[in-house]
Amino acid sequence: MDINKHIIDHRIRKIIQDKPEWFEGINSEQQKLSKAFLFLVMASSLEIDISEAFSHVTEGGGDAGIDGIFIGDTNDLEFMVILFQSKYHSNLDKDYNFPANSVLRVVDAIRVLFDPQRENIELNPLIKPKIEEIRSLIMDDYIPTVKCILLNNGKEWQGEGNQHIENSDFPENQVSFEHYNHEDIVKHLQSTKPINDSISLSGKAVIEDFEFKRVLVGKISVLEIGKLMQRHGDSLLEKNIRKFLGTNKNRVNQSIKETLLDNEKRKNFYFFNNGITMLSGKFSHNALMNENWKLNIEDLQIINGGQTSKTILHVVENNPDIDFSNTTVLLRLYEVSTGDEAANDLTTDITIATNSQTPVDLRDLRANDSKQQILQKSVEQLGYEYLTKKGTGSSVSSSKTIPSSVAAEAIFTCWKRKPHLAKYKKRELFGKFYEEVFKDVNGAQLIMAVLIYRYCDSNRKKYDLIEKYRHLPYSNYFATMISARILVENCKIEQQGLTHINFNEIFESWENNREDIYSNSMNRIDKKLKELFPGGTEKIDLRRLAAAFRRGDLLDLLVKLE
Repeated sequence: MDINKHIIDHRIRKIIQDKPEWFEGINSEQQKLSKAFLFLVMASSLEIDISEAFSHVTEGGGDAGIDGIFIGDTNDLEFMVILFQSKYHSNLDKDYNFPANSVLRVVDAIRVLFDPQRENIELNPLIKPKIEEIRSLIMDDYIPTVKCILLNNGKEWQGEGNQHIENSDFPENQVSFEHYNHEDIVKHLQSTKPINDSISLSGKAVIEDFEFKRVLVGKISVLEIGKLMQRHGDSLLEKNIRKFLGTNKNRVNQSIKETLLDNEKRKNFYFFNNGITMLSGKFSHNALMNENWKLNIEDLQIINGGQTSKTILHVVENNPDIDFSNTTVLLRLYEVSTGDEAANDLTTDITIATNSQTPVDLRDLRANDSKQQILQKSVEQLGYEYLTKKGTGSSVSSSKTIPSSVAAEAIFTCWKRKPHLAKYKKRELFGKFYEEVFKDVNGAQLIMAVLIYRYCDSNRKKYDLIEKYRHLPYSNYFATMISARILVENCKIEQQGLTHINFNEIFESWENNREDIYSNSMNRIDKKLKELFPGGTEKIDLRRLAAAFRRGDLLDLLVKLE
C-alpha cells in the first residue's frame, strides 16, 4: 500500500466534503475526485491557498487539454505561464503512468494557443479569456516562458511521452515539462522539518568568526550539490524566496546546463557561476585537516542559488556517464544561531539581501514585520484569521481565512486604487510596493477589501455575466475598486473612517447591497469603455480589451465616480 496515495486521497475527499459548491453540476464521483486533486496539486505546486487555486482552473469541455493556467507577472519583457494537465485514478493499489497521449495534447495546445495568428479556436469561457490575455501580452512584445506541470497520482510518462516532447521542437529555454504527483505533495507538507546533513568541500576553504557569527567561503563539486538535492529536493529551498517563479527562468537554466555539458567550459564552471549561498544554525569540521573538509551542518537551507542547484540536479541525474567530481562551484555558508528575534531578523535580512537582483515574492519574509503582526491581531479581534505566511495548500480554507497575499491584492485595489498593478505585479506587493500597500490600513479595512474582492472575483466565472459583460474576465479588479468606492460613499464615510467600531454596520451594508453595488460598478465600466472605444466594445478584439485593463487605460476615467 502506498501510504502517500491514501493521504492525498483523504485530503481531496475532504475538499469535496467541505466545498460542495466547487463541484456543482458534477455527478460522477471520479470527476469530483479528479477536480479536487487538481485544486490540491495546483495549490501545492504554486504554493498558494487552495481557494486561490480555484481561480486558475480552466478544466471542462473545450479546454484544449489544459486544466489550469497561471499567468505570472511581467518582468523585463518576459512573463511566466504555467499550464496544468491532471489525471487522477481512484484505484490506489496500482501505479499508472501519466498517459503519453495527454502529453501530446498539451504539446498541440501550446502550438495553437500561444500563436496570436491562430484564430477561430473553440474554447470554453474559463480558458478563452486567459488565452486572449496571453496573446495580448505576446502582441505587446512580451516573451512567454512556458512551464507545463503534468499531474497524477502515479508515475511519470514513459518513452512515448518523451518522444512527443522531443518532436515538438520547442526551445528548451522557453518551454519545459515537469511531472508532479502525490509524493511531491507529501514532500511539500513535510518540507518544514529542519535539515541536518554533511557535505564535502573541494580544496581549501576560509572560515572567519565575527560577532558570534561565522562565514565559510570555499568550493564544492557539482556532484556533491546534486547528491544533496537528491536527498532533500525543494525542502532545501524553503527560505529561498525565488524558489517558485525565480527558479523557473529557463534561459538561465539552459545556460547553466550547456556549460555543464560542454567538455571545455565545464572545467571553468566555478568562474562562470555566481555560486550557492547556504544558511545554517551550526556547522562543524575537522580543523586539523588543511583542505577537503567534511562539514556537518544543522538546519541547512539554500537561500540563494536555488536555480543553479536544481539545474545541477537534473544534469547530474540525466548524464550518469559524465564525471562531475572535478567541476566545482563557489559556496558561501553562513552560521547564524537561531531561536531569538535578533537572529531571525538577521536571517531575513541575509535572505533578502542575497536575493535582491530581481523582484521577488517576499510574503513569508514580511510575516514578522510589525505591520503584519498588528494586522493579524486586529483581524483576529474581528473574528477572522489572517495568514501572514504561505500555507501548504493542503487544507480547505474557510471564508474567514485571509492569506496575506489576497489581502495585499485587495487593499491595493480597493483603497490604494491600483487595480492593474495588483493584478500584474503581484510579486512586488511585498517588495517594491509593500509600504504603499499596507500604510495606514487597519484590520476592518483589510477584511472589507477582501470580502469585496472575493465577491467580484467569484462573479468572474459566471457564464451569464460573461455574456452580459464581455470585459468581465479582465475587469474584475477594476470592478472591485469601484465597488469599494461605492460602498463607503453609500455609508457616507471615507476609507479611513472604516474601523472596528463601525465594521459590523459596513459589513451589513455590503451584504445587503452587494448585488446592486456590483451591477452599478459593471455599468460604470461599460460606460467608460464606450468613451475609450467610441465604436462600442461588442466587436473589439478581446486582446485589446485585455490590454486596456492591463495598462490601466481606464484608471483615470474610473477613479472619480459620477
